[in-house]
Amino acid sequence: MTSILSADPAAPGPAVASASPPATIGPFLGRTRIAYFSMEIAARPEMHPYSGGLGILAGDTARSCADLGIPAVFVTLVSRRGYLRQEIAPSGEQVEHPDPWLPEAYATPLRAKVAVLLEGREVWVRPWLHLLRSPIGPTVPVLLLDTDLDENAEPDRRLTDELYGRDQVYRLKQEAILGIGGLRILQALGFNIRAYHLNEGHAAFLALDLLRRYPRPEDQVGPGELKYEIGRVRDMCIFTTHTPVEAGHDRFPYEMVEWVLRGYIETDQLRLIAGRESLNMTRLALHLSGFVNGVADRHARTATKMFPGYKIRAITNGVHLPTWTHPAFIELFNRNFPAWAYEPELLVRADQLPDELVWQAHRQAKRDLLDHVARLGKRLDPDLPLLGFARRMTAYKRPDLLFSDLQRLKAIAARHPFQLVFAGKSHPSDGAGKGLIRFIHEKIAELAPEVTAVFLPNYDMAVAKVLVPGVDVWLNTPEPPLEASGTSGMKAAANGVLNLSVLDGWWLEACVEGTTGWAIGTDGASGAGSASAAELYEKLEHHVLPLYVNDRARWIFMMKESIGKIACYFNTHRMMRRYAAEAYLR
Repeated sequence: MTSILSADPAAPGPAVASASPPATIGPFLGRTRIAYFSMEIAARPEMHPYSGGLGILAGDTARSCADLGIPAVFVTLVSRRGYLRQEIAPSGEQVEHPDPWLPEAYATPLRAKVAVLLEGREVWVRPWLHLLRSPIGPTVPVLLLDTDLDENAEPDRRLTDELYGRDQVYRLKQEAILGIGGLRILQALGFNIRAYHLNEGHAAFLALDLLRRYPRPEDQVGPGELKYEIGRVRDMCIFTTHTPVEAGHDRFPYEMVEWVLRGYIETDQLRLIAGRESLNMTRLALHLSGFVNGVADRHARTATKMFPGYKIRAITNGVHLPTWTHPAFIELFNRNFPAWAYEPELLVRADQLPDELVWQAHRQAKRDLLDHVARLGKRLDPDLPLLGFARRMTAYKRPDLLFSDLQRLKAIAARHPFQLVFAGKSHPSDGAGKGLIRFIHEKIAELAPEVTAVFLPNYDMAVAKVLVPGVDVWLNTPEPPLEASGTSGMKAAANGVLNLSVLDGWWLEACVEGTTGWAIGTDGASGAGSASAAELYEKLEHHVLPLYVNDRARWIFMMKESIGKIACYFNTHRMMRRYAAEAYLR
Protein backbone atom coordinates (compact mmCIF):
# COMPACT_ATOMS: atom_id res chain seq x y z
CA MET A 1 0.00 0.00 0.00
CA THR A 2 1.15 3.53 -0.66
CA SER A 3 2.13 5.50 2.42
CA ILE A 4 0.66 8.96 2.83
CA LEU A 5 3.32 10.18 5.21
CA SER A 6 7.09 9.87 5.16
CA ALA A 7 8.64 8.12 8.13
CA ASP A 8 12.05 9.56 7.39
CA PRO A 9 12.82 12.51 9.69
CA ALA A 10 15.45 13.67 7.20
CA ALA A 11 13.04 13.63 4.27
CA PRO A 12 12.91 17.00 2.54
CA GLY A 13 10.25 19.26 3.98
CA PRO A 14 9.07 22.66 2.81
CA ALA A 15 12.00 24.84 1.82
CA VAL A 16 12.41 28.28 3.34
CA ALA A 17 10.61 31.03 1.51
CA SER A 18 13.82 32.47 0.07
CA ALA A 19 14.49 29.16 -1.72
CA SER A 20 10.99 28.92 -3.21
CA PRO A 21 8.76 31.13 -5.30
CA PRO A 22 7.38 33.94 -3.09
CA ALA A 23 4.24 32.93 -1.21
CA THR A 24 1.09 34.74 -2.25
CA ILE A 25 -2.23 35.21 -0.51
CA GLY A 26 -4.34 35.23 -3.68
CA PRO A 27 -5.25 31.52 -3.82
CA PHE A 28 -6.75 31.69 -0.33
CA LEU A 29 -8.86 34.86 -0.64
CA GLY A 30 -11.89 33.49 -2.45
CA ARG A 31 -12.53 30.47 -0.23
CA THR A 32 -11.33 31.45 3.25
CA ARG A 33 -14.22 32.12 5.65
CA ILE A 34 -12.67 31.47 9.08
CA ALA A 35 -10.00 33.53 10.87
CA TYR A 36 -8.20 32.05 13.87
CA PHE A 37 -6.45 34.56 16.12
CA SER A 38 -3.81 33.52 18.63
CA MET A 39 -1.07 35.42 20.46
CA GLU A 40 1.31 32.61 19.52
CA ILE A 41 1.51 29.90 16.86
CA ALA A 42 4.10 27.12 16.62
CA ALA A 43 4.36 26.75 12.86
CA ARG A 44 7.70 24.95 12.74
CA PRO A 45 10.69 24.53 15.09
CA GLU A 46 12.83 27.15 13.35
CA MET A 47 10.16 29.85 13.85
CA HIS A 48 9.89 31.16 17.41
CA PRO A 49 6.64 33.15 17.86
CA TYR A 50 5.41 30.70 20.52
CA SER A 51 6.14 29.85 24.16
CA GLY A 52 4.37 26.59 24.87
CA GLY A 53 1.02 24.84 24.93
CA LEU A 54 -1.16 27.65 23.54
CA GLY A 55 1.08 28.09 20.51
CA ILE A 56 1.57 24.36 20.00
CA LEU A 57 -2.20 23.88 19.99
CA ALA A 58 -2.61 26.72 17.47
CA GLY A 59 -0.01 25.15 15.18
CA ASP A 60 -1.65 21.73 15.41
CA THR A 61 -5.03 23.35 14.74
CA ALA A 62 -3.63 24.96 11.59
CA ARG A 63 -2.17 21.67 10.36
CA SER A 64 -5.51 19.91 10.82
CA CYS A 65 -7.31 22.73 9.01
CA ALA A 66 -4.92 22.21 6.11
CA ASP A 67 -5.47 18.43 6.10
CA LEU A 68 -9.26 18.67 6.36
CA GLY A 69 -9.69 21.52 3.90
CA ILE A 70 -11.21 23.83 6.52
CA PRO A 71 -11.02 27.29 4.89
CA ALA A 72 -9.13 29.17 7.61
CA VAL A 73 -6.46 31.86 7.90
CA PHE A 74 -4.36 32.16 11.06
CA VAL A 75 -3.27 35.49 12.56
CA THR A 76 -0.56 36.11 15.18
CA LEU A 77 2.31 38.48 15.97
CA VAL A 78 5.71 38.04 14.33
CA SER A 79 7.56 38.07 17.71
CA ARG A 80 10.92 38.22 15.95
CA ARG A 81 12.87 37.99 19.25
CA GLY A 82 10.95 34.86 20.19
CA TYR A 83 10.05 33.84 23.73
CA LEU A 84 13.29 32.79 25.42
CA ARG A 85 16.25 30.52 24.88
CA GLN A 86 16.88 28.73 28.14
CA GLU A 87 20.34 28.10 29.55
CA ILE A 88 20.86 26.29 32.84
CA ALA A 89 23.69 27.69 34.98
CA PRO A 90 25.91 25.33 37.03
CA SER A 91 23.84 26.34 40.07
CA GLY A 92 20.65 25.07 38.40
CA GLU A 93 19.36 28.57 37.73
CA GLN A 94 17.47 29.35 34.53
CA VAL A 95 19.29 31.95 32.46
CA GLU A 96 17.16 33.62 29.76
CA HIS A 97 18.41 34.75 26.38
CA PRO A 98 16.51 36.12 23.39
CA ASP A 99 15.54 33.47 20.87
CA PRO A 100 15.43 35.46 17.62
CA TRP A 101 14.42 34.19 14.22
CA LEU A 102 14.38 35.71 10.74
CA PRO A 103 10.89 36.16 9.28
CA GLU A 104 12.37 36.68 5.81
CA ALA A 105 13.74 33.12 5.86
CA TYR A 106 10.28 31.54 6.25
CA ALA A 107 7.73 34.16 5.22
CA THR A 108 6.96 36.70 2.53
CA PRO A 109 6.13 40.35 3.36
CA LEU A 110 2.76 41.42 1.97
CA ARG A 111 2.12 44.90 0.65
CA ALA A 112 -0.97 45.68 2.73
CA LYS A 113 -0.55 48.02 5.72
CA VAL A 114 -3.05 49.30 8.26
CA ALA A 115 -2.81 51.77 11.12
CA VAL A 116 -3.84 51.34 14.74
CA LEU A 117 -4.04 54.48 16.87
CA LEU A 118 -2.01 53.98 20.07
CA GLU A 119 -1.38 56.85 22.49
CA GLY A 120 -2.63 59.16 19.76
CA ARG A 121 -0.03 57.96 17.23
CA GLU A 122 -0.65 55.99 14.07
CA VAL A 123 1.16 52.67 14.45
CA TRP A 124 1.43 50.93 11.10
CA VAL A 125 1.12 47.16 10.85
CA ARG A 126 2.23 44.94 7.98
CA PRO A 127 1.73 41.17 7.68
CA TRP A 128 4.20 38.49 6.70
CA LEU A 129 2.72 35.43 5.00
CA HIS A 130 3.93 31.98 6.01
CA LEU A 131 2.39 28.97 4.32
CA LEU A 132 2.21 26.42 7.12
CA ARG A 133 2.62 23.00 5.60
CA SER A 134 1.21 19.89 7.23
CA PRO A 135 3.48 16.82 7.20
CA ILE A 136 0.83 15.27 4.94
CA GLY A 137 1.26 18.03 2.37
CA PRO A 138 -1.53 20.67 2.36
CA THR A 139 -0.88 24.26 3.44
CA VAL A 140 -2.77 26.94 5.32
CA PRO A 141 -1.93 30.69 5.46
CA VAL A 142 -0.49 32.23 8.62
CA LEU A 143 -0.23 36.02 8.89
CA LEU A 144 2.46 37.35 11.23
CA LEU A 145 1.80 40.99 12.17
CA ASP A 146 4.82 43.30 12.27
CA THR A 147 5.32 46.93 13.34
CA ASP A 148 9.05 47.12 12.55
CA LEU A 149 8.41 49.59 9.72
CA ASP A 150 10.08 52.83 8.67
CA GLU A 151 6.78 54.68 9.13
CA ASN A 152 6.76 53.98 12.89
CA ALA A 153 8.59 55.68 15.74
CA GLU A 154 11.35 53.55 17.26
CA PRO A 155 9.37 52.42 20.38
CA ASP A 156 6.44 51.41 18.17
CA ARG A 157 8.72 49.40 15.88
CA ARG A 158 9.55 47.16 18.85
CA LEU A 159 5.93 46.37 19.76
CA THR A 160 5.88 43.06 17.90
CA ASP A 161 9.37 41.96 18.95
CA GLU A 162 8.86 40.15 22.26
CA LEU A 163 6.31 37.47 23.07
CA TYR A 164 4.72 38.19 26.47
CA GLY A 165 7.50 40.67 27.18
CA ARG A 166 7.94 43.87 29.18
CA ASP A 167 5.10 45.52 31.09
CA GLN A 168 1.31 45.89 31.04
CA VAL A 169 1.32 48.83 28.64
CA TYR A 170 3.42 46.84 26.16
CA ARG A 171 1.03 43.88 26.47
CA LEU A 172 -2.03 46.12 25.99
CA LYS A 173 -0.54 47.58 22.82
CA GLN A 174 0.36 44.12 21.52
CA GLU A 175 -3.19 42.88 22.07
CA ALA A 176 -4.58 45.93 20.29
CA ILE A 177 -2.27 45.22 17.35
CA LEU A 178 -3.33 41.58 17.29
CA GLY A 179 -7.09 42.15 17.56
CA ILE A 180 -7.68 45.53 15.93
CA GLY A 181 -4.74 45.45 13.54
CA GLY A 182 -5.33 41.81 12.63
CA LEU A 183 -8.98 42.40 11.77
CA ARG A 184 -8.14 45.39 9.61
CA ILE A 185 -5.31 43.54 7.85
CA LEU A 186 -7.71 40.76 6.83
CA GLN A 187 -10.06 43.33 5.35
CA ALA A 188 -7.25 45.21 3.63
CA LEU A 189 -6.08 41.97 1.99
CA GLY A 190 -9.58 41.24 0.70
CA PHE A 191 -10.65 38.33 2.93
CA ASN A 192 -14.38 37.80 3.40
CA ILE A 193 -14.44 36.30 6.89
CA ARG A 194 -17.65 34.96 8.41
CA ALA A 195 -16.35 33.45 11.66
CA TYR A 196 -13.60 34.76 13.95
CA HIS A 197 -12.10 32.26 16.40
CA LEU A 198 -10.37 33.84 19.40
CA ASN A 199 -7.83 31.45 20.90
CA GLU A 200 -7.77 32.84 24.47
CA GLY A 201 -8.62 36.43 25.42
CA HIS A 202 -5.57 38.13 23.93
CA ALA A 203 -7.46 38.84 20.69
CA ALA A 204 -10.67 40.15 22.28
CA PHE A 205 -10.13 43.64 20.83
CA LEU A 206 -11.06 42.09 17.48
CA ALA A 207 -14.62 41.59 18.73
CA LEU A 208 -14.61 45.10 20.17
CA ASP A 209 -13.56 46.58 16.83
CA LEU A 210 -16.39 44.69 15.15
CA LEU A 211 -18.82 45.98 17.79
CA ARG A 212 -17.94 49.62 17.09
CA ARG A 213 -19.09 49.11 13.49
CA TYR A 214 -22.69 48.33 14.48
CA PRO A 215 -24.12 51.29 16.43
CA ARG A 216 -27.74 51.20 17.50
CA PRO A 217 -30.06 54.09 16.62
CA GLU A 218 -29.61 56.75 19.28
CA ASP A 219 -33.34 56.96 20.02
CA GLN A 220 -33.34 53.26 20.96
CA VAL A 221 -30.53 53.47 23.54
CA GLY A 222 -31.57 54.07 27.13
CA PRO A 223 -29.39 55.35 29.99
CA GLY A 224 -26.71 52.85 30.98
CA GLU A 225 -27.34 50.64 27.93
CA LEU A 226 -24.91 49.42 25.32
CA LYS A 227 -24.92 51.63 22.23
CA TYR A 228 -24.05 48.83 19.83
CA GLU A 229 -25.76 45.79 18.30
CA ILE A 230 -24.05 43.06 20.23
CA GLY A 231 -25.97 40.23 18.54
CA ARG A 232 -24.31 40.84 15.18
CA VAL A 233 -20.86 40.44 16.73
CA ARG A 234 -21.82 37.34 18.68
CA ASP A 235 -22.97 35.73 15.47
CA MET A 236 -19.43 36.04 14.12
CA CYS A 237 -17.22 35.30 17.15
CA ILE A 238 -16.08 32.03 18.74
CA PHE A 239 -14.04 32.08 21.92
CA THR A 240 -11.92 29.29 23.40
CA THR A 241 -10.82 29.92 26.97
CA HIS A 242 -7.85 27.90 28.19
CA THR A 243 -6.86 28.71 31.72
CA PRO A 244 -8.63 28.16 35.05
CA VAL A 245 -5.82 30.10 36.77
CA GLU A 246 -6.77 33.70 37.63
CA ALA A 247 -3.31 35.02 36.74
CA GLY A 248 -3.84 33.76 33.20
CA HIS A 249 -6.60 36.28 32.44
CA ASP A 250 -5.26 39.65 31.26
CA ARG A 251 -6.65 42.71 33.04
CA PHE A 252 -5.87 46.34 32.29
CA PRO A 253 -6.77 49.42 34.40
CA TYR A 254 -9.27 51.61 32.61
CA GLU A 255 -6.98 54.61 33.08
CA MET A 256 -4.33 52.75 31.05
CA VAL A 257 -6.86 51.79 28.38
CA GLU A 258 -8.07 55.39 28.11
CA TRP A 259 -4.47 56.58 27.60
CA VAL A 260 -3.40 53.92 25.10
CA LEU A 261 -6.69 53.72 23.13
CA ARG A 262 -7.73 57.31 23.62
CA GLY A 263 -11.04 58.11 21.92
CA TYR A 264 -11.51 54.52 20.73
CA ILE A 265 -14.59 53.70 22.82
CA GLU A 266 -16.25 55.20 25.88
CA THR A 267 -15.13 53.68 29.17
CA ASP A 268 -18.70 53.48 30.46
CA GLN A 269 -19.51 51.28 27.46
CA LEU A 270 -16.49 49.06 28.12
CA ARG A 271 -17.52 48.59 31.74
CA LEU A 272 -20.79 47.04 30.55
CA ILE A 273 -19.04 44.27 28.67
CA ALA A 274 -15.53 43.90 30.11
CA GLY A 275 -15.83 44.26 33.89
CA ARG A 276 -16.60 47.11 36.26
CA GLU A 277 -13.22 47.51 37.97
CA SER A 278 -10.82 46.84 35.09
CA LEU A 279 -10.87 45.66 31.51
CA ASN A 280 -10.84 41.87 31.73
CA MET A 281 -9.97 40.49 28.30
CA THR A 282 -11.59 37.14 29.08
CA ARG A 283 -14.87 38.79 30.08
CA LEU A 284 -14.76 40.95 26.96
CA ALA A 285 -14.37 37.86 24.78
CA LEU A 286 -17.06 35.97 26.71
CA HIS A 287 -19.53 38.82 26.35
CA LEU A 288 -18.97 39.30 22.62
CA SER A 289 -18.84 35.66 21.50
CA GLY A 290 -21.84 33.57 20.56
CA PHE A 291 -20.00 30.27 20.99
CA VAL A 292 -17.72 29.76 23.98
CA ASN A 293 -15.91 26.59 24.94
CA GLY A 294 -13.44 25.18 27.40
CA VAL A 295 -10.78 22.69 26.38
CA ALA A 296 -11.89 19.63 28.39
CA ASP A 297 -15.09 18.53 30.11
CA ARG A 298 -13.80 19.38 33.58
CA HIS A 299 -12.34 22.68 32.42
CA ALA A 300 -15.69 23.76 30.96
CA ARG A 301 -17.28 23.12 34.35
CA THR A 302 -14.50 24.99 36.13
CA ALA A 303 -14.73 27.94 33.74
CA THR A 304 -18.49 28.11 34.23
CA LYS A 305 -17.93 28.48 37.98
CA MET A 306 -15.36 31.20 37.38
CA PHE A 307 -17.62 33.08 34.97
CA PRO A 308 -21.24 32.34 35.93
CA GLY A 309 -23.93 33.41 33.52
CA TYR A 310 -22.16 32.27 30.35
CA LYS A 311 -22.84 29.05 28.49
CA ILE A 312 -19.44 27.39 28.19
CA ARG A 313 -19.34 24.19 26.16
CA ALA A 314 -16.55 21.61 26.11
CA ILE A 315 -14.43 20.65 23.11
CA THR A 316 -11.47 18.71 24.42
CA ASN A 317 -8.12 19.56 22.87
CA GLY A 318 -6.15 17.22 20.64
CA VAL A 319 -2.79 16.95 18.92
CA HIS A 320 -1.86 16.71 15.24
CA LEU A 321 -0.81 13.10 15.08
CA PRO A 322 1.44 13.19 11.97
CA THR A 323 3.45 16.00 13.58
CA TRP A 324 4.04 14.28 16.92
CA THR A 325 4.30 10.61 15.98
CA HIS A 326 7.84 9.23 15.88
CA PRO A 327 9.09 8.13 12.42
CA ALA A 328 9.28 4.49 13.54
CA PHE A 329 5.59 4.52 14.49
CA ILE A 330 4.72 6.46 11.33
CA GLU A 331 6.24 3.63 9.33
CA LEU A 332 4.37 1.04 11.38
CA PHE A 333 1.04 2.85 11.00
CA ASN A 334 1.59 3.46 7.28
CA ARG A 335 2.08 -0.25 6.67
CA ASN A 336 -1.00 -1.30 8.63
CA PHE A 337 -3.44 1.65 8.41
CA PRO A 338 -2.46 3.63 5.28
CA ALA A 339 -5.05 6.39 5.75
CA TRP A 340 -4.48 6.89 9.49
CA ALA A 341 -3.12 10.44 9.18
CA TYR A 342 -6.35 11.59 7.54
CA GLU A 343 -8.58 9.28 9.57
CA PRO A 344 -7.08 8.86 13.04
CA GLU A 345 -10.10 6.72 13.95
CA LEU A 346 -8.34 3.85 12.17
CA LEU A 347 -5.89 3.68 15.06
CA VAL A 348 -8.62 2.02 17.10
CA ARG A 349 -7.28 -1.11 15.41
CA ALA A 350 -3.88 -0.74 17.07
CA ASP A 351 -4.59 -3.91 19.05
CA GLN A 352 -3.97 -5.80 15.77
CA LEU A 353 -0.36 -4.63 15.55
CA PRO A 354 2.27 -7.32 16.21
CA ASP A 355 3.80 -6.94 19.67
CA GLU A 356 7.37 -7.25 18.44
CA LEU A 357 6.91 -4.45 15.88
CA VAL A 358 5.35 -2.11 18.45
CA TRP A 359 8.24 -2.76 20.83
CA GLN A 360 10.76 -2.35 18.05
CA ALA A 361 9.32 1.06 17.11
CA HIS A 362 9.36 2.14 20.74
CA ARG A 363 12.97 1.04 21.18
CA GLN A 364 13.97 3.16 18.19
CA ALA A 365 12.22 6.20 19.68
CA LYS A 366 13.96 5.57 22.99
CA ARG A 367 17.37 5.22 21.29
CA ASP A 368 16.86 8.57 19.58
CA LEU A 369 16.15 10.22 22.93
CA LEU A 370 19.12 8.55 24.61
CA ASP A 371 21.36 9.70 21.75
CA HIS A 372 20.10 13.26 22.28
CA VAL A 373 20.85 13.01 26.01
CA ALA A 374 24.29 11.57 25.29
CA ARG A 375 25.15 14.58 23.14
CA LEU A 376 24.57 16.67 26.27
CA GLY A 377 27.09 14.56 28.17
CA LYS A 378 24.78 12.21 30.10
CA ARG A 379 24.28 8.47 29.62
CA LEU A 380 20.99 6.65 30.20
CA ASP A 381 20.44 2.90 30.17
CA PRO A 382 18.21 1.73 27.29
CA ASP A 383 17.03 -1.27 29.35
CA LEU A 384 15.83 0.64 32.41
CA PRO A 385 12.35 2.22 32.50
CA LEU A 386 12.49 5.94 31.77
CA LEU A 387 9.98 8.42 33.22
CA GLY A 388 9.54 11.78 31.53
CA PHE A 389 8.13 15.12 32.67
CA ALA A 390 8.17 18.23 30.48
CA ARG A 391 5.77 21.11 31.10
CA ARG A 392 5.91 24.83 31.68
CA MET A 393 7.66 25.19 35.02
CA THR A 394 5.14 26.87 37.27
CA ALA A 395 3.79 26.14 40.72
CA TYR A 396 0.37 24.65 39.92
CA LYS A 397 1.87 22.05 37.58
CA ARG A 398 3.83 20.68 40.59
CA PRO A 399 6.97 19.46 38.82
CA ASP A 400 8.47 19.00 42.30
CA LEU A 401 5.86 16.45 43.45
CA LEU A 402 7.97 13.45 42.51
CA PHE A 403 10.77 14.74 44.77
CA SER A 404 8.59 15.10 47.88
CA ASP A 405 10.33 12.18 49.65
CA LEU A 406 13.77 11.37 48.28
CA GLN A 407 14.34 8.48 50.67
CA ARG A 408 11.14 6.83 49.50
CA LEU A 409 12.15 7.42 45.89
CA LYS A 410 15.56 5.88 46.48
CA ALA A 411 13.98 2.88 48.22
CA ILE A 412 11.70 2.31 45.22
CA ALA A 413 14.71 2.55 42.89
CA ALA A 414 16.58 -0.02 44.98
CA ARG A 415 13.84 -2.55 44.24
CA HIS A 416 12.95 -1.40 40.74
CA PRO A 417 15.66 0.74 39.11
CA PHE A 418 14.42 3.57 36.90
CA GLN A 419 15.61 6.81 35.29
CA LEU A 420 14.16 10.32 34.99
CA VAL A 421 14.25 13.01 32.33
CA PHE A 422 12.83 16.50 33.01
CA ALA A 423 12.48 19.61 30.87
CA GLY A 424 10.60 22.88 30.84
CA LYS A 425 10.94 26.66 30.82
CA SER A 426 9.66 29.18 33.34
CA HIS A 427 8.42 32.63 32.42
CA PRO A 428 11.16 35.16 33.25
CA SER A 429 8.88 36.96 35.73
CA ASP A 430 7.74 33.74 37.46
CA GLY A 431 10.12 33.64 40.39
CA ALA A 432 8.45 30.58 41.89
CA GLY A 433 8.70 28.71 38.59
CA LYS A 434 12.39 29.54 38.27
CA GLY A 435 12.83 28.37 41.85
CA LEU A 436 11.31 25.02 40.88
CA ILE A 437 13.91 24.57 38.14
CA ARG A 438 16.67 25.22 40.66
CA PHE A 439 14.98 22.85 43.16
CA ILE A 440 14.76 20.04 40.57
CA HIS A 441 18.45 20.37 39.78
CA GLU A 442 19.28 20.15 43.50
CA LYS A 443 17.18 17.00 43.87
CA ILE A 444 18.66 15.43 40.75
CA ALA A 445 22.09 15.79 42.38
CA GLU A 446 20.84 14.35 45.68
CA LEU A 447 19.28 11.33 43.97
CA ALA A 448 22.59 10.26 42.43
CA PRO A 449 23.89 7.61 42.22
CA GLU A 450 20.77 5.63 43.18
CA VAL A 451 18.66 7.29 40.45
CA THR A 452 20.01 8.74 37.23
CA ALA A 453 18.11 11.85 36.27
CA VAL A 454 18.69 14.56 33.68
CA PHE A 455 17.21 17.96 32.88
CA LEU A 456 17.14 18.85 29.18
CA PRO A 457 17.60 22.62 28.66
CA ASN A 458 15.65 24.83 26.26
CA TYR A 459 12.56 22.66 25.90
CA ASP A 460 10.88 23.59 22.62
CA MET A 461 9.07 21.99 19.71
CA ALA A 462 12.21 20.29 18.40
CA VAL A 463 13.21 18.83 21.78
CA ALA A 464 9.64 17.70 22.44
CA LYS A 465 9.58 15.68 19.22
CA VAL A 466 12.50 13.65 20.57
CA LEU A 467 11.70 13.58 24.28
CA VAL A 468 7.98 12.75 24.37
CA PRO A 469 8.02 9.58 22.20
CA GLY A 470 11.29 8.36 23.73
CA VAL A 471 10.28 7.81 27.35
CA ASP A 472 8.43 4.77 28.70
CA VAL A 473 6.10 6.63 31.09
CA TRP A 474 4.77 10.18 30.84
CA LEU A 475 4.32 11.85 34.23
CA ASN A 476 1.92 14.74 34.83
CA THR A 477 1.16 16.04 38.31
CA PRO A 478 -0.86 19.31 38.22
CA GLU A 479 -2.91 20.54 41.15
CA PRO A 480 -6.58 19.83 40.33
CA PRO A 481 -8.66 21.48 38.97
CA LEU A 482 -6.05 23.85 37.51
CA GLU A 483 -5.09 21.75 34.47
CA ALA A 484 -7.30 23.09 31.69
CA SER A 485 -6.55 20.24 29.30
CA GLY A 486 -2.90 19.40 28.65
CA THR A 487 -1.75 17.84 25.40
CA SER A 488 1.73 16.49 26.13
CA GLY A 489 0.26 13.19 27.36
CA MET A 490 -1.74 12.90 24.13
CA LYS A 491 1.49 13.15 22.14
CA ALA A 492 2.99 10.48 24.38
CA ALA A 493 0.03 8.13 23.92
CA ALA A 494 0.25 8.38 20.13
CA ASN A 495 3.70 6.78 20.48
CA GLY A 496 2.60 4.05 22.85
CA VAL A 497 4.00 5.85 25.90
CA LEU A 498 1.91 5.16 29.01
CA ASN A 499 0.55 8.03 31.09
CA LEU A 500 0.85 8.26 34.87
CA SER A 501 -1.13 11.37 35.65
CA VAL A 502 -3.34 13.23 38.08
CA LEU A 503 -7.01 12.87 37.14
CA ASP A 504 -7.51 16.34 35.76
CA GLY A 505 -7.88 17.99 32.35
CA TRP A 506 -8.02 15.58 29.43
CA TRP A 507 -6.74 12.59 31.43
CA LEU A 508 -10.00 12.48 33.37
CA GLU A 509 -11.65 11.53 30.06
CA ALA A 510 -8.91 9.22 28.75
CA CYS A 511 -7.75 7.16 31.71
CA VAL A 512 -8.76 3.52 31.84
CA GLU A 513 -6.89 2.36 34.92
CA GLY A 514 -4.36 -0.33 34.15
CA THR A 515 -5.24 -0.25 30.46
CA THR A 516 -4.34 3.14 28.96
CA GLY A 517 -2.18 4.12 31.93
CA TRP A 518 -2.60 4.93 35.61
CA ALA A 519 -4.28 7.65 37.63
CA ILE A 520 -2.85 9.58 40.55
CA GLY A 521 -5.82 10.23 42.84
CA THR A 522 -9.43 9.30 42.28
CA ASP A 523 -11.73 12.02 41.00
CA GLY A 524 -9.67 15.10 40.18
CA ALA A 525 -10.58 16.88 43.39
CA SER A 526 -7.91 19.12 44.87
CA GLY A 527 -5.86 17.48 47.58
CA ALA A 528 -2.75 18.01 49.65
CA GLY A 529 0.56 17.50 47.91
CA SER A 530 1.55 14.86 50.44
CA ALA A 531 -1.47 12.72 49.56
CA SER A 532 -0.78 13.06 45.84
CA ALA A 533 2.88 12.17 46.37
CA ALA A 534 1.96 9.08 48.39
CA GLU A 535 -0.38 7.93 45.62
CA LEU A 536 2.31 8.58 43.02
CA TYR A 537 4.86 6.51 44.93
CA GLU A 538 2.36 3.70 45.47
CA LYS A 539 1.58 3.48 41.75
CA LEU A 540 5.26 3.54 40.82
CA GLU A 541 6.33 0.93 43.34
CA HIS A 542 3.48 -1.56 43.05
CA HIS A 543 2.08 -1.15 39.54
CA VAL A 544 4.16 0.71 36.96
CA LEU A 545 7.74 -0.43 37.54
CA PRO A 546 7.03 -4.09 38.36
CA LEU A 547 4.89 -4.40 35.23
CA TYR A 548 7.66 -3.02 33.03
CA VAL A 549 10.18 -5.50 34.40
CA ASN A 550 8.05 -8.61 34.95
CA ASP A 551 5.32 -8.61 32.30
CA ARG A 552 6.49 -7.19 28.99
CA ALA A 553 3.52 -8.70 27.14
CA ARG A 554 1.05 -6.83 29.36
CA TRP A 555 3.10 -3.63 28.98
CA ILE A 556 2.93 -3.85 25.18
CA PHE A 557 -0.79 -4.63 25.42
CA MET A 558 -1.21 -1.34 27.31
CA MET A 559 0.89 0.48 24.74
CA LYS A 560 -1.46 -0.69 22.00
CA GLU A 561 -4.50 0.20 24.11
CA SER A 562 -3.03 3.65 24.67
CA ILE A 563 -2.73 4.17 20.91
CA GLY A 564 -6.10 2.60 20.12
CA LYS A 565 -8.14 4.29 22.82
CA ILE A 566 -6.37 7.67 23.06
CA ALA A 567 -4.70 8.62 19.78
CA CYS A 568 -7.75 7.66 17.76
CA TYR A 569 -9.82 10.28 19.64
CA PHE A 570 -7.59 12.92 21.27
CA ASN A 571 -6.40 14.51 18.04
CA THR A 572 -6.95 17.84 16.32
CA HIS A 573 -8.78 16.23 13.39
CA ARG A 574 -11.61 15.23 15.74
CA MET A 575 -11.34 18.58 17.54
CA MET A 576 -11.59 20.62 14.32
CA ARG A 577 -14.47 18.59 12.95
CA ARG A 578 -16.36 19.51 16.11
CA TYR A 579 -15.45 23.20 15.79
CA ALA A 580 -16.57 23.17 12.16
CA ALA A 581 -19.89 21.48 12.90
CA GLU A 582 -20.77 23.19 16.19
CA ALA A 583 -19.13 26.62 16.01
CA TYR A 584 -18.19 27.66 12.49
CA LEU A 585 -21.37 26.47 10.75
CA ARG A 586 -23.89 27.43 13.43
